[in-house]
Amino acid sequence: MPGDRVRAAIGQSRGEGFAARLLEVVRAAPSRAEPKCLHFGACGGCAFQHLDAEAYAAAKRALVVEALARHGLAEAAVEPLRLLPPGTRRRGRFAVRSGRVGFQARGSHDIVALEECPVLAPAIVALLPRLRSLRGSSGYSATLADTGIDLVVERRAPPDLDELEALAALAEEADLARISWRYEGEPVPAAQRRPVRIILHGVAVELPPDAFLQATPKAEAALSELVLAGLGEARRVADLFAGVGTFTFAVASRARVHAVEGAAAAVAALRAAANRAGLAQVSAELRDLEARPLGPEALAGYDAVVFDPPRAGAKAQAEALARSTVPRVIAVSCNPATFARDAAALVAGGYRLERVVPVDQFVWSPHVELVAVFNR
Repeated sequence: MPGDRVRAAIGQSRGEGFAARLLEVVRAAPSRAEPKCLHFGACGGCAFQHLDAEAYAAAKRALVVEALARHGLAEAAVEPLRLLPPGTRRRGRFAVRSGRVGFQARGSHDIVALEECPVLAPAIVALLPRLRSLRGSSGYSATLADTGIDLVVERRAPPDLDELEALAALAEEADLARISWRYEGEPVPAAQRRPVRIILHGVAVELPPDAFLQATPKAEAALSELVLAGLGEARRVADLFAGVGTFTFAVASRARVHAVEGAAAAVAALRAAANRAGLAQVSAELRDLEARPLGPEALAGYDAVVFDPPRAGAKAQAEALARSTVPRVIAVSCNPATFARDAAALVAGGYRLERVVPVDQFVWSPHVELVAVFNR
């Protein structure tokens, strides 16, 4: 940290500097804090647990500011970081090796066998010891839905009968909502004890296995609030990269909304939820927006567009939006680097970047979520 005095082992040159391994902090910087987790430093998940509150908020905001500056948007109005609590993350992907289940170690292919994790929801942490005895698995994905944990077991080969019985037994013993296995394809349910359901803005959505959700419920609420504030009085909205409807159903509370998503299972879940809720103002379309972005003609008539792409961003769709006449665009992103690239395309097409709000969805990690508002 700036202000530390340390002993370090200097390694090979890297770029303009050198790789180094910390041996000892001789004198700590005033802004250094005591890490919250016994695995900090070994685990590759968290990078910022040793910063005090002020330094932490500044470092996370700087990730966004610096990314925008690299694309010529240094003057963008980036607000202070919206802080969120730890211990609420409802999704986790875990590796397994030699009986150890956890996250990958920093700078290594080793696995840190998690004994605790102050980031994850306690129910997911409590499940991890039960996973060490499963044979034939290479990893796990756990999602904490409103009705319980949805677990996907990554397999080195399809399970035999004994292994399927072991999966079903685990679902019963751990009170899982559903357990599925995956080998070279989509997850295959092995046992489902109750519907895997999430409530999105008052609408019950039944999730497909390993469905994408915002990482924490509080982040989902904060992002939805910012999206709705950005939309203003828009009455016809396109929700691009819609997933299972995180923002679709929030927008549907005040406008007609057309959801577009590239994953067939997510579109089916969104449509089914809208039909059950009687939301005639919601429509959905299966479409790969990177391969076939909505062009200016398809976007004509919309008052606003919301887009929330994966980490790779929305290069093709942002370029198409830049050629459109849509008055307002709301961007949600988990990657400041690709967001800044896409934002530069929108600005080059005549949009003004009015507001950027960083949201601390990925607590203590080197990642940050954000919501941005563009107007013509």
